[in-house]
Amino acid sequence: MRQFYFLFLFFVCFSARSQGKWVGHQYAGQERQWIFFENSEQQRLSLDSLLQSYREEGYIGAYWHYEKEKQDSVWLSLTPGPQISEVYLRKGNLPENVVRNLKLGELTLSESQGLLHQILRESENLGHPFASVGLDSLDRKGSILSASINYDAGPLIRWDSLLVGGSSKTNPKYLQRLTGIVPGTLFSQQELEAANRSLQRSPYFKVLQPASLTFQIQKAQPTFHIQDQNANVLDGIIGFLPNENEPGKLLITGQLDLQLYHLGGRGRDILLSWQRFNALTQSLELEAKESYIFNSALDLKGNFSLLKQDTTFIKRNLGLQFGYRFHPDWYITFLGNRVASDLISSVGYETITALPEVADFRWSEYGISTEWNRLDDAFAPRRGFKLEMRMSAGKKRILENTGLPPEIYEGLTLTSTQFAGDLHWQQHFFVRANWGIYVAGAAGLIENKNLLINDLYRLGGLKSIRGFNENFFYASSFGYLTMEQRLFFGQNSFLLLFLDGGLLENPYLASSKDHAIATGAGLNFETGSGVFRFIYAVGKSSQQPFSFAQSKIHFGYLARF
Repeated sequence: MRQFYFLFLFFVCFSARSQGKWVGHQYAGQERQWIFFENSEQQRLSLDSLLQSYREEGYIGAYWHYEKEKQDSVWLSLTPGPQISEVYLRKGNLPENVVRNLKLGELTLSESQGLLHQILRESENLGHPFASVGLDSLDRKGSILSASINYDAGPLIRWDSLLVGGSSKTNPKYLQRLTGIVPGTLFSQQELEAANRSLQRSPYFKVLQPASLTFQIQKAQPTFHIQDQNANVLDGIIGFLPNENEPGKLLITGQLDLQLYHLGGRGRDILLSWQRFNALTQSLELEAKESYIFNSALDLKGNFSLLKQDTTFIKRNLGLQFGYRFHPDWYITFLGNRVASDLISSVGYETITALPEVADFRWSEYGISTEWNRLDDAFAPRRGFKLEMRMSAGKKRILENTGLPPEIYEGLTLTSTQFAGDLHWQQHFFVRANWGIYVAGAAGLIENKNLLINDLYRLGGLKSIRGFNENFFYASSFGYLTMEQRLFFGQNSFLLLFLDGGLLENPYLASSKDHAIATGAGLNFETGSGVFRFIYAVGKSSQQPFSFAQSKIHFGYLARF
C-alpha cells in the first residue's frame, strides 16, 4: 500500500496572529516546500482538493489520517488504498422514471461518476432537487468494483407562484407565461435555467441577477430580479440623395419609427413606421401585438401596411398572426394576410396588347414563420445568432381593370396559386474586448405564373443592401450577404467598415439578373437615451455605376425611452 506523508507546521507569532496568517510546511517524500495559507479555511480546502484528485484517479477509498498534533504543528498521512479501474453498477432502488435514461452495467470510473451526476440532474428535473445518491453492497475483485445504486429521492417539490423582484412593472402573470413555470407542476431545474435564458433575451427588461429560490412546505417559489429596459423607440432618419429629376440638387427623404413596447407590463406592443423614398413614394406600416390572449399561450398580432409607388400603383396589406413560443429560443407564428394592389392611373395603357407589368390583383396569403434566437443580448449583441424563416402560399386573383383593353385578359388564367418564402440570418462574433465581427444574410423567392412588379420584393437601403436608394431594387428572388468589422469603444458604440454583396433577379429587366455590391464606413454611438448612427456607402449594380456622385449618406438618432 502506497503512503504519502504530509507535514503541516503552523508557526504563529504575535504579528502573524494579528494578520490572520497561517504558515504551512509540506513534506512529501524527499521533496519539501513551504506553503502559506491565508487562514484555516484555505488549509481545509487545499487538503480536500488533494484528496478529491486521488479519488478521481480511482483511489475511491483514499483518506487522511492524523498522526499527531501539537500546538503549532500537525502531522498527516494520506492512505490512497487500492486503485479501481472498472465499475459495474446495478439498478438498486432507482425508480423507473430515472432508470430509463441511464446506461448501467460495465463502466469506467469516470463514466460511473458521470452517471451518478446524471441521476441527480434527472432528479432535479423531476421534482426532487434534494435527491442524494450513493453506492451500496460494494464488492471488489482486483481492480473491478461492483455495487448497487442507493437512491434517496428526498421530498417531492412543486412550483409555487413566482415573484417579481427589482423595479420592474411587469405583471407576474405575463412573467409566468414567458418563463413557462406553472404553479403546481413539478419543480425542474431545467425549466428554471430556460426561464433565465428567456428573460435575458427579452427586449422588455434587464436581468439583474439569476433567479433566487425559496423552499417551504414542499414548494419552490422563484423570484426573478429584473429591471425594465428603455425599450420604446423613437427613430428618425434623414437621407440626402442626388435628385434625379433635378440634377445638381439634393432630395431629402425621411423615415419615422415609433415603437412602444410592454405597455401595462403585459407584453403589449404598438409599432408605427413611415417612410418617404422620393417625392412621390411613401409607405406606412402599423402593427399591434397582445401577448398571451385570454391567459392562453398564444400571442395575437395585427398589421396594416400601405405603399404608394410614385404614380404607378398603390398596395395594401391587412394581416392577422398567432404566435406561440415552443422553446425559450424558438418562436413560431401562423399568419394570414389579405394583399390588394391597384393601378393609380391607366393613362398610357390604352393601346397595350398584353397584361402590363403592373396590374390590379388580390392575394389571400396563408403561411408560417419561425424565429430561432440565440443572441446574448436583445439590444447590443456581441455573440450568438438569430435565424428567421417565413413560407406562405395562397390564391391570387387578377382583377379586370375597366381602363385597360379587355382583350388583354382573354385566355389568361386570372386565378392561380402564388408561393413566397424568405429567410434572414445574423451572426455575431466577439473576437476581442474591443473587436467584433457581424455577418448577416438574407434570401427570398416569390413564384407565380402571372408575376407582377407590384408583387415583387423591395430591397436596397439602410436595412438591406446599402449604397442604394431605399427600396431601389425589385426582385422575384434575391440573396445577399453583409459583413462588418466593428471596433468598439463602448457597450453599443463602435466604428464600422462594411461590405455588402447580393444577387437579385427581376424578370422585367432586360438582364434579369443583377449583381449588387456596396462598401463604406460608419459610426454607431450610444448616448444616455439613444443611439446616433451615421453611414456613408457607395454601391454598384447594372442600374447604378460605382461613383462617389451616387454615394449615399444616412444618419439619424434612435431614441429609447
